[in-house]
Amino acid sequence: MTNDSESQLPADADDAGDPEDGAPVEAVPRARVPELLHAAVAAVGGAERPGQLRMAEAVADAVDHGEHLLVQAGTGTGKSLAYLVPALAHGDRVVVATATLALQRQLVERDLPRTVEALHPVLRRRPLFAMLKGRSNYLCLHRANEGTPSDEGEGLFDPVEAMGGPAGKLGQEVLRLRDWADETETGDRDDMTPGVSDRAWAQLSVTSKECLGATRCAYGQECFAEKARERAKLADVVVTNHAMLAIDAIEGAPVLPEHGLLIIDEAHELVNRVTGAATAELTVGAVNRAVKRAARLANEKAVDALQAAAENYHGLMETAQPGRVEELPEYLGYAVTAIRDAARQVITSLGETRDKGLSDEDAVRKQAMASAEALHETADRLLQDSEYDVVWIERGDRYGLGTASLRVAPLSVSGLLREGLYKERSVVLTSATLKLGGDFNGVAASVGLPSEARLPDVRTPGDNPEAAGAGFGDEPVPHWRGIDVGSPFKYPKQGILYVARHLADPGRDPERPDMLDELAELIGAAGGRTLGLFSSMRGAQAAAEAMRERLDHRILLQGEDTLGELIREFASDATTCLFGTLSLWQGVDVPGSACQLVVMDRIPFPRPDDPLMSARQKDVEQRGGNGFMAVAATHAALLMAQGAGRLVRAGDDRGVVAVLDPRVETKRYGGFFRSSMPEFWYTTDRNQVRRSLAAIDASAAPVRPVVKRG
Repeated sequence: MTNDSESQLPADADDAGDPEDGAPVEAVPRARVPELLHAAVAAVGGAERPGQLRMAEAVADAVDHGEHLLVQAGTGTGKSLAYLVPALAHGDRVVVATATLALQRQLVERDLPRTVEALHPVLRRRPLFAMLKGRSNYLCLHRANEGTPSDEGEGLFDPVEAMGGPAGKLGQEVLRLRDWADETETGDRDDMTPGVSDRAWAQLSVTSKECLGATRCAYGQECFAEKARERAKLADVVVTNHAMLAIDAIEGAPVLPEHGLLIIDEAHELVNRVTGAATAELTVGAVNRAVKRAARLANEKAVDALQAAAENYHGLMETAQPGRVEELPEYLGYAVTAIRDAARQVITSLGETRDKGLSDEDAVRKQAMASAEALHETADRLLQDSEYDVVWIERGDRYGLGTASLRVAPLSVSGLLREGLYKERSVVLTSATLKLGGDFNGVAASVGLPSEARLPDVRTPGDNPEAAGAGFGDEPVPHWRGIDVGSPFKYPKQGILYVARHLADPGRDPERPDMLDELAELIGAAGGRTLGLFSSMRGAQAAAEAMRERLDHRILLQGEDTLGELIREFASDATTCLFGTLSLWQGVDVPGSACQLVVMDRIPFPRPDDPLMSARQKDVEQRGGNGFMAVAATHAALLMAQGAGRLVRAGDDRGVVAVLDPRVETKRYGGFFRSSMPEFWYTTDRNQVRRSLAAIDASAAPVRPVVKRG
């Protein structure tokens, strides 16, 4: 994760042409929000929706009163315009953080340009907007022209030769990157088509800690990342991602410009993304790389100490058993301490050689310093034995083979988010799935908004949140409201939620004969058209193998091609089925007759041996709560709500969500899952579902060619 931020203005931003562009913006009265929304919707060729207007007014209201807002906006609401319009009308700088690249590009390339043009007559200016990314997303001109630091301690080398020469595939990618460097205006990896592999890109990019800095680098004035950062400082709307938001909020590294409104889209992903950004790992490979990178410039004593620490750690981790570590065993503590202390010696030694005029070695030194500092920080965190961290041993691959590593992650990010997000600005969090079990409180608590700080969902004339302590600054708790603006889709008429009550409860064995029989019959009734969502890759593979033997329908399986290509094939042939695991549960958008049956094999509870989830569950129980419902059930309900949302993506879509896990009907917690999903017509009647699928199949419209993710 990088510690820097960059931006990219749209290509036509400099041509806005208004003399008042860039001038301070006066807020547009809230009463004009409906008028502005109408203009914006017309500009994108859409239709106004009641939920969209309600959301826009709620966002404007929250900003006016200095409050925080959770908005559940179902698929098809048009939530992007619903928050952009009041944000632009407010006049202060706004930051929009999303989870996916697809939505970031949609905002910058489609929604913002059209909205800015539509609102220009009222705003009397065209607000500037930019995308904010980490430095490693931009090509480094120094590496492209001067070479890449060698991990073998030989200074800089030509990455083409390192990647197999000009005839090798990776070498060809590096050559193409060099040619592209002379053509591109942005240097942004996402603007390169076709793209290159991660390995090739890594040769010509740097992290913020590896960067020489604009003043020391010979290419500082031309640097793509630096130019992008400067443009970002002028932007009125900055589009970024959850990971960058996490750095700004919890690491004390101000990478975002000052702003009066923060909008977090795809907010159901926030906790996972922040947890990922706050997780560190101590691997044998990282220690060995640090040794190689330090070998040329650090003193021999420091390098030898780190080498010895690396060898000792490697030996211990070869036989280490995976699982949570409540307290570091003495032998591991000694090993991690040795790495920390040796890394400190290397850092000190590298610092002593900084100003000795070693020609082109600045880049080598920066890379070596970055590796040593990362080792020191992770080792030191592991040794702190904080009650707020979870430490575990993890194997390097899914089969539990190979050398293990130590990982450390926060027990909870709610406190970090509460301290870092909600001061001095309004925050709007929105998603299609924020209410679990019919209530906002679970998700709100996970992002740092406690239930005791919740204000009435609807403001009344006598409502005085200021008297209750709302606002910013030294507030004891961040006050918030939650609203559900619904969806324009008629879920009870467009979809059926079917739970196969007659099946046996699933065990650990993915090969469930009765479930496979049920799956085959459902696919047959639907005529293909099935998105199969499985809780494990083993389950998806077993089901794909069984269906390929039983059915004539083509079964696509995640991992057998790129995800984008699999989705395109699935959408282009109505008789095709697509099976996969977690990355298919959310973000797949296939409207039309290609997807009329969504199947979930079982409730996607986290693995019982998941160190972080089990630690969080235990923590809730020790504090008197229901750990199962607060952690395991909430995790599963969020995935099921997202998975069910794959079915209805347009106003004329129809189909069935089939859950092949009877516990959704037979267990007490089943109601929690059912109420977390869209309000489809509910049944456990297998014959009714087969008749309905056959009828839908018979009347299915031609498959639509348009497929998008986001």
